[in-house]
Amino acid sequence: MSAATLPVIIQGGMGIGVSNWNLARAVSLHGQLGVVSGTALDNVLIRRLQDGDLGGHVRRAMEAFPIPSVASEVMERFFKPEGREEGEPYALPPMYRQVVDNFRDQITTLANFVEVWLAKEGHDNPVGINFLTKVQMPTLSSLYGAMLAGVDYVLMGAGIPREIPGALDRLKNHEPASIRFDVEEDRGGEPEHLTFDPRQSWDRTPSPLKRPAFLPIVSSHTLASMLARKANGSVEGFVVEGPTAGGHNAPPRGKRMLNERGEPVYGDRDIVDLEKIGELGLPFWAAGGAGHPGEIEKVRERGGVGIQVGTLFAYCQESGLAQKLKDVVLDLCRKGSADVLTEDRASPTGFPFKTVSFCPSLACPDTYSHRQRICDLGYLRVPYRMANGRIAYRCPAEPVETFRKKGGRVEETENRKCLCNALMANIGLSQPRGEGEEEPPLITSGDDLRTLGEFLEGRDSYSAADVIEYLLR
Repeated sequence: MSAATLPVIIQGGMGIGVSNWNLARAVSLHGQLGVVSGTALDNVLIRRLQDGDLGGHVRRAMEAFPIPSVASEVMERFFKPEGREEGEPYALPPMYRQVVDNFRDQITTLANFVEVWLAKEGHDNPVGINFLTKVQMPTLSSLYGAMLAGVDYVLMGAGIPREIPGALDRLKNHEPASIRFDVEEDRGGEPEHLTFDPRQSWDRTPSPLKRPAFLPIVSSHTLASMLARKANGSVEGFVVEGPTAGGHNAPPRGKRMLNERGEPVYGDRDIVDLEKIGELGLPFWAAGGAGHPGEIEKVRERGGVGIQVGTLFAYCQESGLAQKLKDVVLDLCRKGSADVLTEDRASPTGFPFKTVSFCPSLACPDTYSHRQRICDLGYLRVPYRMANGRIAYRCPAEPVETFRKKGGRVEETENRKCLCNALMANIGLSQPRGEGEEEPPLITSGDDLRTLGEFLEGRDSYSAADVIEYLLR
C-alpha cells in the first residue's frame, strides 16, 4: 500500500449494523475509510426484507449479486412487500453450526455483498468491513460476500486472526478455504476446522477477485509482531486499540483487579508502545480515545498513519443506531451526565465490554432482571466436545438451566447479557416477544462519550462530515 493513498481516518466498524452501508459510504465519499460491520449481517438482511425494504436499497444491491438464483430464493423466502404485521416476530434462519447447508452460507454471502456494494455505490473510494474473530462460524462466507462486492480492507479484532490472510488468498480465486475451529473440552483430539467452498454456488468459473488489504486490530506489540511474522499470508497494517475504545476490550494484563464500580483495572502494561509497532515496518492507526483534534499529528509523530474513531461516528445522522436511542444518548452528553461502564461480565465472550448507562436498556438492572433469557441468534455460542465425541454449542447468556445441562458452570451465567438480540434492538430490528414486549437495547461506546458534549456545541445532531472536519482540525 502506498502511504500517499492510505486513509488518515478509519471509521470504526461498530456492530451490529451501527456501522451500516450508509455511514461507511458517507465517510468514504469524504476521502476517509468507511467501514461496515460484518457482524450478523445475514439476520440484518432478512429483517430488512421482512420490514419491506424501505427505499428499495437492499433489493437494488441484490439485483447486482453475481449469483441471481441465490438472490431470488432469499427474496422468495423472506421479502414482505407490505412489511410485517404489528408484533409479528421476525422469521429467523437456522443458527450457525460447524457444518451448514449451502443455502445457509449463501444467505451470509449475499448479506455481506449487499452491505459492501451499497457502501461502494456511486464512487471509487475504498470501503472496509469489520469482523470479530470470536464469531467464527460465518466468517468465511462473510469474507467471500464482501470480496464479491470489491471490499478494499478487512479489519478483525477480538481474537487472533492468524489464518485469515491465507483464507483471503484462496477466496480471491474462488477456492475452498478453511480456518481452525476453536472447540472447548476437546480432550486432545484432532483439531477441528471450518470450511467454505465458493464453487458450490457457481455453474461456471468466475474471474479472480481483488484481494483486500488485511488490518488486524491488536492491543499489544507482541500480538502485532506475531501476526506480522506468523500469519499464513500477508498482513498490510494494524489498528492498535487501547482499553478506552468502545465495544469489546482486551482483558488487562497481569492480576485481575476491579475498581469500586466493578470495572477491570488497566495499568501501564496495557499501554501499547507505538514506537515498537512502527518498528514492524507496517502502517498502523491508533484507536481508543483518539476522537479529538490533534490526535492524528500525535500518532504521526510516533510513526503511524492516523487514527480509528468509533464513538463520534456512532451517533451521527448516517449511522444505523435507532434515532430514539441517539436522541437519548446525545441528550445525556449535552447535560454532561453520559456515563460509560466497562462491564467485566456483560459479554458472553468473557472480554470486558463497554456499555452506556441508561434505562430502559440491558445496562439497567431492572431491565436486565425483567428480560427472559433466550438464545435464538447464537453468534456467540461456544462449541464444546460432548462425552460422546460430538460437538454441541452453548452460551452463558442462554437460559441458566440449559447452560448447566450442557456442562457449563452456573457461575459463568451471572450478569451475562444477550448481546446478539440487544445489538439488533440498537438498530431498530428488535425481536417482538409477545404481549407488547420487545428485546431491549444495549449501547456500547468508548470513554470518549463523556466528552462528546464538547463536540456537540449545543447541536441536536451532526453528520459524518462534521466528525471528519473536527478530527482534521
